Amino acid sequence: MALAMTACGKAGDDDAKDKGASGDKGGKSIGLLLPDTVTARYEKFDKPYFEDKVKALCSDCTVEYANAGADPNKQAQQVSDMITKGVKVIVVSAQDSAAIKSSVEEAKSKGVKVIAYDRLAQGPVSAYVSFDNEKVGQLQGEALLEGMGDKATPKSKIVMINGDDADPNAAQFKKGAHSALDGKVDIAYEQTGLWKDTVAAEKMSAAITQLGKKKIAGVYSANDGMAGGIANVLKGEGLGDLPLTGQDAELAAIQRIVAGTQYATVYKAFKPQAEAAAELAVKLLDSDDIKSLASAEVTSGSGDKVPAQLLAPVSVTQKNINDTVVKDGLYTVEEICSGEFAKACEKAGLK
Repeated sequence: MALAMTACGKAGDDDAKDKGASGDKGGKSIGLLLPDTVTARYEKFDKPYFEDKVKALCSDCTVEYANAGADPNKQAQQVSDMITKGVKVIVVSAQDSAAIKSSVEEAKSKGVKVIAYDRLAQGPVSAYVSFDNEKVGQLQGEALLEGMGDKATPKSKIVMINGDDADPNAAQFKKGAHSALDGKVDIAYEQTGLWKDTVAAEKMSAAITQLGKKKIAGVYSANDGMAGGIANVLKGEGLGDLPLTGQDAELAAIQRIVAGTQYATVYKAFKPQAEAAAELAVKLLDSDDIKSLASAEVTSGSGDKVPAQLLAPVSVTQKNINDTVVKDGLYTVEEICSGEFAKACEKAGLK
């Protein structure tokens, strides 16, 4: 009982300190809101890279962090919480780009600037940091055709599993992929996988039932997470060597590429993206001009013109793993080639 009272007293003291600290540091506080924990990159790479860059640029700045866990309502509450804490700039990767519009409007009304990160949120955002998403889709489509080789004919049937329609990037990936694939192959089955491996696996199974497994020549998956679910289905059906795309350069995807169960992914270098967002956040915190960083302009789903910094994506196959994700220090060869992948790495010449 005494311990409980002591603990409660300490918590109360700590809460008071936290409240005081939050009030004191509000003008130097930056919020980072990421959309989910399913996509490996966000908490493993984006968050620490962002925090480290903010600290390097602004030693007395703090970063308030929260993850929506794929729940747009939770993310809306997190925006409100950040505003209440006195955060002056919020960097958000929207779980639902349309649903977050009211939160962005609320932030602006309270004098809080919002940077859309990776996904273009609707509403009056101050800046946007991402990659050329149509180019991402184009690279995926071109990689699939390359993987199909001489089987890439207008009569060859492929399955296309797109991202979540609530994510504006998904439409851009899809548009870019269609620009590469239309007329070159027959997109015989196209559905959304909602960025979930389980849903993508279900859709892949449905496609096999509908088309017949011997009729499928390749599979477009909009990201690596879904590609993982799809690859499991293909393996179970004896189709593990079908060309399969992805995106995000997740470690599991790089290992599948080495093993030959995924042909390609798209590497969007997380560090420069996170660091670009941090630079913009600090500049906006100091009310500095951001034109030198965000020289492009994009139009969001709500019709808002947004200054943007768009980075260049890179397609990754067995041929250039060493020159991309290994060279950049994203993964070591030892990480990629661990356990069951050792022999495949040796065969692929990965050293």
